[in-house]
Amino acid sequence: MMVIERASLLSLEEYARQRTEFRARVIAHKKSRKLALGPNVTLMFEDELTIRYQIQEMLRIERTFEEAGILDELEAYNPLVPDGLNWKATMLIEYPDEAERRQWLSRLIGVEDQVWVRVAGFDRVYAIADEDLERENDEKTSSVHFLRFELGAEAAAALKGGAALSAGIDHAAYAAVVDPVPEVVRLSLCGDLRV
Repeated sequence: MMVIERASLLSLEEYARQRTEFRARVIAHKKSRKLALGPNVTLMFEDELTIRYQIQEMLRIERTFEEAGILDELEAYNPLVPDGLNWKATMLIEYPDEAERRQWLSRLIGVEDQVWVRVAGFDRVYAIADEDLERENDEKTSSVHFLRFELGAEAAAALKGGAALSAGIDHAAYAAVVDPVPEVVRLSLCGDLRV
C-alpha cells in the first residue's frame, strides 16, 4: 500500500502556486529531523512531509504530468516513508574538498552498515542500508546512503514514554557518538512511531 496516495499530490500548476510556502514549511520541519554524527556525516530522517516534498519537486523538475510518470515517482519514494516501528534516513557523507572527499569515500567502505541508534535500556539497532540498490564497490562508498532502523514495539514504546536516544557510527576510519540525541530531534522522531 502506498503511503502517499496519487490523489493527494498537487498538480504542477497548484504546486507552483504553493511552492514557496510549502518549501519554507519543509525547511523549518527538517531542522528537527537532522542529526550530525561527527563533522562529516549527517542523517536526515525522512517522514511523510519530507518525502511528499521530494516527490513534488521531482515532478516539477522533470515536468511530469502523465499518470505513469507520477506513479513511478510514488513507487520510488514511498518506501522512504517510515511505517510505524522504524525510522528511515538519508545519510550524507560531506567533505567540501573534492580530493579529500574521494580519499575519504575510499576509506569509508561499509560505513553505512556501522550506523546505529539506541533507545536507553535497549541494544543498539544498526542500520539496514541501501535496500533499493548497492551504493558502494570495492574502491569506494557513495556519499549518499538510505538507511532503515527497525526499533521494535518495546523500544518504540519506551522512547515515546521518554527514554533517551543516542546514535553513532562504529567504523574503523570514522567513529562518532551523539549521546543524548537533542530533545527536539528525539521528539520529532517519536512522531514517526505508532505503538
